[in-house]
Formats: sequence, C-alpha cells, structure tokens
Amino acid sequence: MSAQIENRIRDSFARQSMMQTLGATLADIAKGKVEITAPILDGSRQQQGVAHAGLTFAIGDSAAGYSALTLIPEGMEVMTTEMKINLLAPGAGDHLVARGRVIKPGRRLMVVQSDIFAVTDGAERHIAMMVGTMIPVDL
Repeated sequence: MSAQIENRIRDSFARQSMMQTLGATLADIAKGKVEITAPILDGSRQQQGVAHAGLTFAIGDSAAGYSALTLIPEGMEVMTTEMKINLLAPGAGDHLVARGRVIKPGRRLMVVQSDIFAVTDGAERHIAMMVGTMIPVDL
C-alpha cells in the first residue's frame, strides 16, 4: 500500500474527535485491512467494570470503515450505512483491539467486517464481531 493512502487514513483518523476521546490509536494499516486499539478507560466502562459495548462498537465501526477507505479513490470518504454487532463475551482486559477488513469491495456499497478482542497481558479474547456496509461519498 502506498504511503499516500496510509497518510490519508492517518489524517482522517486524526480528525475523529470520538477516537481521541476514547484514546484509540491506529495500530496497523494495509490494503483492505485496518487495526485500531483502545484502552479500557474508566470513562468507557459499563456498570460491571468491563468495556462498554459502545466502545467496542465505536472502534469496530471505525476499523471497518477505514479498511474500506484504503480501497476507494482519492477525494472520497466512506460512511456507515448499516452495522450489526454480535457481542460474544464481556470486554474484560487492559485494552481492546478491533481488526477491520473488506469482505466485498464495490463502487456503491462495500461489505465490511470487524473482529474485536479484549487483551490482557498479551492474551486476546474474541469479544465481538461486526458485519456491515459502507458507502463511498464525495468529500
């Protein structure tokens, strides 16, 4: 993947105040794939002390969206048109990792997927999976 595309993804991610609020960072960018990590901060926990599903959804959605953005032409962005999440286990750990990828690229719609893991002392536990659709839009 070109440095130009990677810079485009990083610049777009830097403009997402929600990701900044959550402490999320881009961990990896490849053609059709993006990985985002986020700490489980006190402000992003639910009442039982584990990561809130909103944190899980937010980084999973962004990882899927940015995986789609790696494949579309310059001068366009993507937006989520629909997203389904299956919560598989509590988000107990030190931080979360969302790995997004493109399942089916298209000019009008792109099918994407994210798998989200809770990480404790380097060990990953699969806590959620998401499948959705992104739409390319003009800037």
